[in-house]
Amino acid sequence: MGQLLKVQNFTVSRDGFGAGDGQSLERPFGHADPASMMAWAGATASWPNRTDPGGSRGLDDHLVRDFSHNIGAEIMGANKFSPHRGPWTDHDWLGWWGDEPPFHTPVFVLTHHLRPSFTLSDTTFHFIDADPASALEKAKAAADGRDVRLGGGATTVREFLAAGLIDTLHVAVAERVELGSGVRLWESPDELLDRYHRDTVPSPSGAVTHHLFWRR
Repeated sequence: MGQLLKVQNFTVSRDGFGAGDGQSLERPFGHADPASMMAWAGATASWPNRTDPGGSRGLDDHLVRDFSHNIGAEIMGANKFSPHRGPWTDHDWLGWWGDEPPFHTPVFVLTHHLRPSFTLSDTTFHFIDADPASALEKAKAAADGRDVRLGGGATTVREFLAAGLIDTLHVAVAERVELGSGVRLWESPDELLDRYHRDTVPSPSGAVTHHLFWRR
């Protein structure tokens, strides 16, 4: 099949928002609570930040465990990397993730305001001003034959959907979270059915419904 562009474990509220209003340093997801949004993943045995034994198995765990399988590069929007808007004024800001980012691959950050690349652990962040197709070309070259993950946020996912570049999507709908406003991925997952097949699988926990899409 060649290299794929994949959206994995992307979580939205029941009303379709990937993040809330008012992103800031203190609130990366705006008025949304990331712990509530991602509770389904944090409860699994394979959650990488787990400090105690146990955790759920089954589909939720499989999807968390599969997150990095055969991924050679990531693309993300500027607002996933940083709450800053406009030109960079603080090159000391190196992302939300500390000294050990969870990506373990080259990461291409889409921005109109360039800054030098830097490396933390085994992750190098590159800042590019590129349309979706050009960004994907760069990421595929860096991925060395492996797939590319599109990490978000919702605006970036929508742009790549509009460009017809995404091969597979896994979107987890947090059934107990309603945001009312913010950065929307969709009004309804049915919007993608003209371009994608879909399987819909409720989590045994009832916390999320997994929507798995692949190209028609």
